[in-house]
Amino acid sequence: MYSDKTEAVLECIRERTSIRKYAERPVPDNIIHSIIRAGIEAPTAMGLQPWRFVVIRDKGLIKRISDFCKGNLLESLEQYPPEHAEPFRKVLRDPAYSIFFNAPVLIFVLGDDRCNQSVYDCTLCAGTMLLAASALGLGGCWMGSAEVVAENPALLDELQVPGHFRIVAPLIFGYPAAAQPKKPERRDPLLIWFD
Repeated sequence: MYSDKTEAVLECIRERTSIRKYAERPVPDNIIHSIIRAGIEAPTAMGLQPWRFVVIRDKGLIKRISDFCKGNLLESLEQYPPEHAEPFRKVLRDPAYSIFFNAPVLIFVLGDDRCNQSVYDCTLCAGTMLLAASALGLGGCWMGSAEVVAENPALLDELQVPGHFRIVAPLIFGYPAAAQPKKPERRDPLLIWFD
């Protein structure tokens, strides 16, 4: 019914899942560049391409970002009932726990606030990057909990994030440590269809 190329693309979309266990294996520069190059092929309003990327492989810096985010997340859990929040608190208090699951690559997709559509454009870019990583044999995951790094001016300065940019998508990448987990089944979508 479809060409082999089309079927391969659809299969990649169907099979992609978030990976949270990574092998101790570096990701080559050319693979990182391929993922970013794929991302910038995403749709962009008026062709403005309002993105910028911060690629982090420095384990010490990734740990400092994780530790800052963990503290912030612990504070945010104060508003939740203890019976719901305690399992998360326990994990976040563990000094060895990384919110980035020890992935070897962290990429922040930044959006230019001067462009009204930058959040949409950068979200499409990030989704395309996750698909590209999967097609290249890597695992990836969008780490929304890392967006709170925006509340640390010193870290933003160290990451060279300009004042008119914001972190839209914190993404981690690496080689999966084990077989990929089974992707959660998707429910049939609600469709409203006019012919």
